[in-house]
Amino acid sequence: MLWVWIALTVVLVIIEAVTVQLVTIWFALGAVGGLIACAFGSPIWVQILIFAVISTIVLAATRPFVKRFTRAEKSPTNADRHIGQIAIVTEDIDNELGKGAARVGGLEWTARTVDGQKIEKDEKVKIEAIEGAKLLVKKG
Repeated sequence: MLWVWIALTVVLVIIEAVTVQLVTIWFALGAVGGLIACAFGSPIWVQILIFAVISTIVLAATRPFVKRFTRAEKSPTNADRHIGQIAIVTEDIDNELGKGAARVGGLEWTARTVDGQKIEKDEKVKIEAIEGAKLLVKKG
């Protein structure tokens, strides 16, 4: 069982090293606990229990702290100024066919409706949100 704990620790540390976010560090620490228990001759059920307890405690104690510092901040863009404005449909909007476009602020955007409603060319729509390079609109 000693080699199993060593292998598990190494694999979890490698996974942690190649991922962008903290994913397995808590379980790697738990595996080290299981390894130490194994080295002292504890039965396998004790080793597994120690692994689970250490992993849970470390996860519960550090995850909220880590999450607060690793969360991505949403950066407002210049495009956000279009939300709430009126746009003119330049190509029929049909979510089912995946087509549609609207013009706002001198620029033409891909457009989809928020409610799945079809909207014809030259109608006015209100911009509800922007998702990537796509306007989410409703008749307005």
